[in-house]
Amino acid sequence: MLAYPEDTAALLFDCDGTLADTMPFHVLAWQEQFAEHGIELPQSFIDERAGMPTVQIVLDANQHYGVDFDPEKFTAEKEARFETRLSEVLPIEPVLEIARETHGKLPMAVVSGGVAPIVNKTLKHIKADHLFPVVVTATDPVAPKPSPEIFLEAARRLEVDPAKCHVYEDGDSGITAAKAAGMTWTDVRLALSC
Repeated sequence: MLAYPEDTAALLFDCDGTLADTMPFHVLAWQEQFAEHGIELPQSFIDERAGMPTVQIVLDANQHYGVDFDPEKFTAEKEARFETRLSEVLPIEPVLEIARETHGKLPMAVVSGGVAPIVNKTLKHIKADHLFPVVVTATDPVAPKPSPEIFLEAARRLEVDPAKCHVYEDGDSGITAAKAAGMTWTDVRLALSC
């Protein structure tokens, strides 16, 4: 079920894996980037970090694999790989339909662990950029998921009580963040599998 509580005053959406079916392309970009350095990266490594900022994933990989990649440079190279496949990305229609139907009725924001240029290009590609006056990403100077701060920042920008916000997420770190922010939430992985 993708319905939100009746007393909801704002909707917050993750982007990758929630509004847009980008995750297969992000995983491929990660795997190619690491393979270039002789590391075979399992998909589970990325799946476990869904919603985390790209820089944090690089830092985790550095620690896990005993390497010392420059997080900013590695992130830029990985995102460039992803961007070459952006034209292949499809929207996740049941979730995007909620946003379309709610547009103009409730304030909405995108809250993503991705970097702003890629998130904005993804939203434009799926023709959803006009739906969201607020987009908060890993580029913003706020603690990322699983910290609640990124969701609280979106609520602040929308001028809505966090307790009246409903979050659509596909990542464990995002759900942890939504809970910590005192928001209601829908795990789209479960909702779409029913």
